[in-house]
Amino acid sequence: MSATRPAARQVTVLQALGLLVTFVLLAGVGGLLTAGLVLPAAAGASAMTNTATKLFDELPTELEPGEPSQASHIYAANGKLLATFYAENRTVVDLDEISMAMQNAVIAIEDKRFFAHGGVDVEGMARALVLNATTGSKQGASTLTQQYVKNVLIEEANRRGDKLGVAAAREGTNERKLREAKLAIAIEDRMSKLEILEAYLNIAQFGVSVYGVEAAASYYFGTSAAELTPVQAATIAGITKAPAKYDPERNPENAEARRNIVLREMYTQGYITKAEYDEARALKIADTLKITPTKRNCEAAGGAAYFCDYVTKVLLSNEAFGTTQSERDDLLYRGGLEIHTTIDLDLQKIANKELRNTIPTKDASGLGTAMSVVEPGTGKILAMAQNRTYVADPEAVGPGKTSVNYNTDQKHGGSRGFQAGSTFKAFTLTEWLREGKPLNASVSATKTMWPGSTWRASCIDNYRYVGEYGPGNSDGRASGQTSVLRATAFSVNTAFVAMESQLDLCGVAESAHLAGFRPSLALERDDPPSDDNGVEVTPSMTLGTQNTSPLAMANAYATFASGGTYCDPVAITQILTASGEELPVPQANCRTTLDAEVANGVTYALQKVLTEGGATRARLAGGRVAAGKTGTAQLNRHTWFIGYTPQLATAVWIGNPDRDTSMQYIRINGVPYSYVYGSTLAAPTWKRFMDRALEGKPNVAFPDPTTKTIYGERVPVPWVGGRSVADATRILNEAGFSVVVNPAQVPSSYPRGTVANTNPSGTTTAGSTITLNISSGEPVRTDVDDDGDDDGDDEKDKKKDKKKERPSRPGRGNTDTDD
Repeated sequence: MSATRPAARQVTVLQALGLLVTFVLLAGVGGLLTAGLVLPAAAGASAMTNTATKLFDELPTELEPGEPSQASHIYAANGKLLATFYAENRTVVDLDEISMAMQNAVIAIEDKRFFAHGGVDVEGMARALVLNATTGSKQGASTLTQQYVKNVLIEEANRRGDKLGVAAAREGTNERKLREAKLAIAIEDRMSKLEILEAYLNIAQFGVSVYGVEAAASYYFGTSAAELTPVQAATIAGITKAPAKYDPERNPENAEARRNIVLREMYTQGYITKAEYDEARALKIADTLKITPTKRNCEAAGGAAYFCDYVTKVLLSNEAFGTTQSERDDLLYRGGLEIHTTIDLDLQKIANKELRNTIPTKDASGLGTAMSVVEPGTGKILAMAQNRTYVADPEAVGPGKTSVNYNTDQKHGGSRGFQAGSTFKAFTLTEWLREGKPLNASVSATKTMWPGSTWRASCIDNYRYVGEYGPGNSDGRASGQTSVLRATAFSVNTAFVAMESQLDLCGVAESAHLAGFRPSLALERDDPPSDDNGVEVTPSMTLGTQNTSPLAMANAYATFASGGTYCDPVAITQILTASGEELPVPQANCRTTLDAEVANGVTYALQKVLTEGGATRARLAGGRVAAGKTGTAQLNRHTWFIGYTPQLATAVWIGNPDRDTSMQYIRINGVPYSYVYGSTLAAPTWKRFMDRALEGKPNVAFPDPTTKTIYGERVPVPWVGGRSVADATRILNEAGFSVVVNPAQVPSSYPRGTVANTNPSGTTTAGSTITLNISSGEPVRTDVDDDGDDDGDDEKDKKKDKKKERPSRPGRGNTDTDD
C-alpha cells in the first residue's frame, strides 16, 4: 500500500479552458493520441494554451487494463456448485452473451454519442469543466470510455490494497477528469468500440456488492445477462450512477425512478417502442425483482462446508498457486477459478445424517464426531463430515458451531488431532509382517514390566528408554500365550507390547509412515523422540499415543484395502482459470509402499476384528466382506473405528474436540454409558454409513494371504526342562525365539528355580515368544515316582509330564480393551 501520494496539481479555470483547445484538436484527428499530431498544433496557441498543453502532456498515457476481479467457484464431483469466493462478485462474459437490451440501455443513459466520439465528449466536458470550476457543482459528462478508465484505475488500486489510489480514482477534481480523458483517448486508439463496451459492462459496479452485468442479472433477477429484458436492463443500467442510492433491493423507490429515466432515454433514442416504454414504466420495481443472493465462501456449501474449507486450505497453503500468501489469496478471491473436486454429495449426505444420529450437533455431552471417506487406490476424498455447523469466522463459534475441521491437521483445518488409540496397532502388525513374522506366531499376553534395555530404536542416536514400561488391559484378565491373530482380533495391549519388544521401534514408525499414518502436529525430532517423518518413537506408540486425524487414518487404512498402494489424499481434480487455462493441481502420486503380501496379511487379521473379535457389531449387512479396527485412547478420551472394503475406507472418531474428556459414566444422546469404547458408538456408526454407502455395490473379497504369512515356518522348540533360566533363555534365543518368564511357579520334579517346561513346546512358528514356566521344586504328586505315576518308568512318562504341566488355553483380550 502506498504510504504517501504526491499532491494533486490543481488545474485553474483558464488552464482548463486551454486544455479544451487540445481536446478539440484531438477530436479533429479522430482521437489518435500522439505527440507528433497533438503538440505541434497546440504550440501555436496562446501562452495560456501552451501552459495547459504542457499540463496535458504531463498526464499519463499508458493504461494496461488487466483481467477484472472475478468470483471463483468450487464444484462437487457431479458438477453441482458448492461455494463461491470473491473480493468483487463478478463473472466476466463476452459481449454476445449480453442482451442487446442491456447494451442499448447503458449507452442510452450513460453515453448516447458513444459510437461517434473518440473517447471524449468535448462539448459535454467543456460544459462540465466550466461549471465545476465556476460554481462548485459536480457535473459529469464522462463517456463510457472514461468511466471504463475510472473503473480500471479503481480495480488496479484495489488489487494493490492501495486505498489512497482508490480515493484518487474517485475524487471529483478536474485533474482526475483530465487524466481520465487522456487515458480514454489512448484506450480508443487500442480497443474497438465493442471491446470497450464489453469491458465496461463487465467491470462496472451495479450495486453495493455486485459487479458486472452477469452477476447483476443473477442477483437481481435470477437470470443471465443474455436473457435480460428491456425493463431489467434499464434497472441495472440505472444503478451505476450511484450504486448505493439506486440499488433496487435497498432503495426500490430511488431505483424505480432512475429506471424510468433510463427507459425514457431508450425510447427517445429509438431502442424501444412507445408501447414497450409505457408497459415497462407501469411496472412496480418490486414486482420485477427476484433477488437471488450469491452465497459466499464455504458456509454456502451446507453439509459439505468442511470439505469445502479443506479445498481452500489446500489451495491457499500450496506455493504452486502463488509464492506468497497474498498471491494465493488473490488467485482464489479474484482469479475467477473453476475448481472441480472429488466429493460425492450422496455419500456426504449419508455421513452427515449418521454422525448426527449418533451424537446430535448440540448434544449436552459436548462430544464431537468426525468421518472421513477415501477411495482406496486413488486417494480421492469422497466425504468429510462432522456433527458441527460450519462458520467461517473463528469468532462466531458457539454451541454446535465451529470453524475447525476435526477431520484434518493444523495446516488444513486447524485441528490439533486426536490420539489414535489401538487403531495404531495395525501399523505394529504391519512391521511384524514386514519382519517375516507370521500371524499365527505365539506371543505372551501376560502383563509384564519391560525394562528400558528392551527397546531398540536404530534411527535415533543413543536411544534409551528410562524406566520400565508395562501397560495392562482394561479388563485386567488377558494372560498366557496367544496368537498374533487373536491378539489383533481382541485388541490385546499386553500382546502387542510383547510383539513390539521383538521389533525395532524405528521399524514400527517406518511401517506406520509407509501405510499413511501422519501426525497432526509437527514435532521436533528430539522432544519427544521421533523419526524423520515425525512419528513418535517410544514403546507406547503401539497403543496410539500420538495425535493424528480421521483423514490421515482413513487414507492409511486405504493402503491396506488397495493391497499396499498408498496415495496422497486429494480433493481437487481440476482447476481452470477465467481464460480456460488448466492449472496443475496436487496429485495422488499413488505408489506401492507395502508389499502386497504384507497388506493382505494385515487385512486378513483385521477381518477377524469384525467376524470374531472386538467389533462384531460392525459386521456389514448381507455378509459383505470388510476389515477394520477399534481404537480407544487412555481413559476413554477418544474412540475410533476405522474400517474398509475394497471400494471405501472410512474413519469415524468420537471425543471432545476442545479438551481431553474421559467418556466414563457419561450420558450421550440421552443414553447413559459406564465406559465408551471404539466398539460402543464409533463402530455402529461406521456400519450404518457403510451399509447405506455400499448398497447395491458388488461384494468384493480381499485377496487371501499365503499360508506362510498366516502360519510361518514350523520349527522345533528345544527342550530346556531342568535348566537354569539363563541357560534356557540362551538356548531358545539361539534357536530364534524370544523368551518371557512366567512369574508364577508351577509344580515340577525339577529343582526349584529351574525351568519346569515351556509354552509352547514341541514345535511352533519360527520367531515365536516362548514362555518359561519355573519349577517350585514340589513334585506334581508326592505319592508317585518323579514322573507323576506309579509305573516306575520315569523316562517313559516324561512326555506325559510335559503335557500335564502346560498352562491352560491362553486367555483372550476382551472386546476393545485397548487403553
